Amino acid sequence: MLRNLSFARQILPVGALIGVAIAVWLILVGLPDRSTAAPAEQPPKAVGKLANGERVAGAGVVEPASEVIDIGSALSGLVTDVLVRPGDRVAKGQVLFLVDARAARASLDQANAAIGEARAAIAEASTAQKTAREQLALYRSLADPAAVSRSEVIRAEGEEAAATSRLGSARARLAAAQSAAAAARTEIERLTVRAPISGEILAVNVHPGEFVATQGGGGSNSPFIQMGETNPLHVRVDIDENEIGRVALGQPAVISPRGAAELHVNATFVRAEPQVVPKRSLTNSAAERVDVRVLQLIYALPPSEAFRVGQQIDAFIPAKAGAPAKTEG
Repeated sequence: MLRNLSFARQILPVGALIGVAIAVWLILVGLPDRSTAAPAEQPPKAVGKLANGERVAGAGVVEPASEVIDIGSALSGLVTDVLVRPGDRVAKGQVLFLVDARAARASLDQANAAIGEARAAIAEASTAQKTAREQLALYRSLADPAAVSRSEVIRAEGEEAAATSRLGSARARLAAAQSAAAAARTEIERLTVRAPISGEILAVNVHPGEFVATQGGGGSNSPFIQMGETNPLHVRVDIDENEIGRVALGQPAVISPRGAAELHVNATFVRAEPQVVPKRSLTNSAAERVDVRVLQLIYALPPSEAFRVGQQIDAFIPAKAGAPAKTEG
């Protein structure tokens, strides 16, 4: 039977059929999964009247109503105590941290001692001046000029002039000592860093024992403490310069936190910044343009636990009536 077996008529067709079967199997196994699934993150979308109406989309960042305030130190020195932590609410003028003020306090003690000495010298000179003036007045009141020698009168006049000179010198020393004390108290106050406004502590980047330097003094450029008024929170929305003419300024905006497109809040218009600036707040999207200028619009958020300072948001703002439609990108 092997002798009657034909390669061209029998073996080759069977091999071809096997090859076709293997190819079909590989194609079926290698097909990509085309089943649909919900996206892990919902894209931002407008709701309410803006869902079907003309609107302008923008991205932004949550910030305090006061903007973020970077706290530095007026003088260089060693930090002795930090009195706040992130999340604390502070009142205007409340102490945030202390810088070593021992040298300034020593200068204040020296100035206070000099003040005491100057006051004692003033008292002594005043007494001497009073005595000399009374003696001189007595000599000049005598009816008989021959009762007192001319030398005694000259001596009394000299004592009165010397006492007056010492009094003036003591008063000058007192003024200088008081000025030195005021300067020392001012330096001590400058070494006590206080909150410029009432607000919330956002970050603390300084610790006891660290050396802080004034800007340009060789220290770190990062702020020692960051704070701001977080009641209410604001959002700073960037509007592409090509879309500025379409925005209906003054209208409320629909805001969603990044990554939570299902959450929407209505934010109240606060102001539009007067200057169009280069875009700085980036969303890291592959299709994002970075070589653009933007108009920054500020909106106030209602109280909500969903927003934090520095968080990115998506915003939808009504367009002007009759403004040409533009596809949101």
